[in-house]
Amino acid sequence: MSPSPTPPPPLRRARCPGGPVLAPVLAPALDDAQLAIAADGLALGQWARVRSLLTETGEDWDLRGHRLTVLATSPGSAAWAGDWWLAEPDSGDAATLLALATVRLALHGESSTEDAAEACATAARMLPEDPTPWLGALILARRTGTPDARDHAFRQIRARHRDHHHAHHLMTAALAEQQPGARDDPRHPAHAFAARAAARAPADSPLALLPVVAHAERYRVLAAGGLAPADPADCGHWSTRRAHQILHDAFDWWLEWGGEDHPRGKVDLNFLAHATFHEGRMAEAAALFQRIGPHPTRAPWSYTGHDADGAFRAARDTALRRAGDATAP
Repeated sequence: MSPSPTPPPPLRRARCPGGPVLAPVLAPALDDAQLAIAADGLALGQWARVRSLLTETGEDWDLRGHRLTVLATSPGSAAWAGDWWLAEPDSGDAATLLALATVRLALHGESSTEDAAEACATAARMLPEDPTPWLGALILARRTGTPDARDHAFRQIRARHRDHHHAHHLMTAALAEQQPGARDDPRHPAHAFAARAAARAPADSPLALLPVVAHAERYRVLAAGGLAPADPADCGHWSTRRAHQILHDAFDWWLEWGGEDHPRGKVDLNFLAHATFHEGRMAEAAALFQRIGPHPTRAPWSYTGHDADGAFRAARDTALRRAGDATAP
């Protein structure tokens, strides 16, 4: 970690709040243009385009997990993946897409959890080195399974990719729901898990931002239980000494390493922008919003029942305006 990180990038007034460059879109593909094209094609039954995309993805496990989970949200993805698998029964990619799409159906009550679990197991047998089928199992267990099933899936993922980004986020969210009545306890399982993961990850790993994610997930749980205000702006959750240190370390990490590409990097930036905004650090928040551009994520902006798009727009516009006022001559 650099002892003297560079300051945030200057505000560019050409990117005015509400302008076309920053118009947010809640698109799960984020800034992956190839993925967005393939997902649109899959909705029309063009699974050959998906096959090519996944072949190009290779064994970049974080990228592969991101792409497959997004593809699984395309309309009719389970049916089209099933057609692909019928045409190419030896395709582990087709089996994995079918598994993740079936998990999504199960979570919406449109398929059984047993069918989803079996689809994940089948894909895992076909691709024993790939953590992605186990990511599907973790997503399923996170909502419908037991803690033992969830922990088992997470261990299987880490055995294949130690620093799997999506899996760590899922586990942080799940652990945040334990001991829901415990207030801002630094020993809470979610905080402990995030701190351990950040400490053992390589210096350039985005898991360094996991403590910020844990803090936001705990806010979600506390607000749902009536132990924190529904409006984050009225909450002191981000103004404690520990929260300040977490955000300070995370923002310093972003200044040093945030230029590195990661398929889910915009997810981290949204959590960090959400936190810095609610702590009142408008210059830092404005810099993060500029880097996010038109790629907000549903979490954490939707927490406590807020409209994610509206919450993101309001926070972004406020941060850019206040930071711009502060830097005006």
